[in-house]
Amino acid sequence: MALHYTRRGTGPSLLLVHGIGGSWRSWNTIFDTLAAAHDVIAVDLPGHGASPKLPGEHTIGTLADALTAFLTEHNLLGIDAVGSSMGARLVLELARRGGVLGAVVSLDPGGFWEGWEVPFFYHSVAASQKLVTALQPVMPALMQSAVGRTALLPQFSARPWAVDGDQAQDEMYSFAHTPVFGELLDALAHGEVQQPAPAGSITAPLVIGWGRHDRVCLPDQSRRALAKFPDARLYWFDHCGHFPQWDQPAEAARLILATLRRQPFRDQDIAQKSAPQLRPAVPKAAVAAALVLGLVGGWLLMKRSK
Repeated sequence: MALHYTRRGTGPSLLLVHGIGGSWRSWNTIFDTLAAAHDVIAVDLPGHGASPKLPGEHTIGTLADALTAFLTEHNLLGIDAVGSSMGARLVLELARRGGVLGAVVSLDPGGFWEGWEVPFFYHSVAASQKLVTALQPVMPALMQSAVGRTALLPQFSARPWAVDGDQAQDEMYSFAHTPVFGELLDALAHGEVQQPAPAGSITAPLVIGWGRHDRVCLPDQSRRALAKFPDARLYWFDHCGHFPQWDQPAEAARLILATLRRQPFRDQDIAQKSAPQLRPAVPKAAVAAALVLGLVGGWLLMKRSK
């Protein structure tokens, strides 16, 4: 499978798999840290970044097949892997299949919602993508402002004002320019259900990391993920939203590196930091900006629909 990828670093190989609407740049906050100890390969999934779309449909199953074909082509079967969001579900699926991946870290995986959580996920993310698309003309200015990030990113980050501006700008551009976004969002919400991996079937290290303040994949869904992947160890990121590599990049890198070493580790040794403040420095300005963004975004969406 001809997927675009970026590769750098030396050491054991490591695959990074981004989420829906992302690209290999989704890992920029921790790429260099991981590449200091590993040969890191970050792919653009089909229809994302610089990778072409698949000739057929885009689902978790077809993306998993494409990744397997890519790894086979590059003689990388058995590679350790880290996934985020949709990519986190992909690496779980490949671990379940067996023979594709080695150690796996799955960060806030999608696909474990039930009942009212399904429309909550689908409609909230669909609305966010439409708003981000409508605001593209002013997105660089918004993402380079702590107030703009605080107003626009609270669905994805517990500390949006602290997210790196360049990282946020890259992510919001990719979010708006992924041609398969709608198809994959529907597949994630209403498509195939994640199949379980029976206890004892996954022998390599498997860690599921979850942000305690995730507003996309709600924290209670972690129970279902563990029920389907009983061989997994659960790690909680405090003061963290949907993307640990945004909110807690150093902690996320420590968790990944500790897992790949295949040695026992303690959660407190991964956290090793004092709790940051959850309240932004400019809450009133952020609220005002959110109101303005909502009005402007609504006006742009109505204008585009005419």
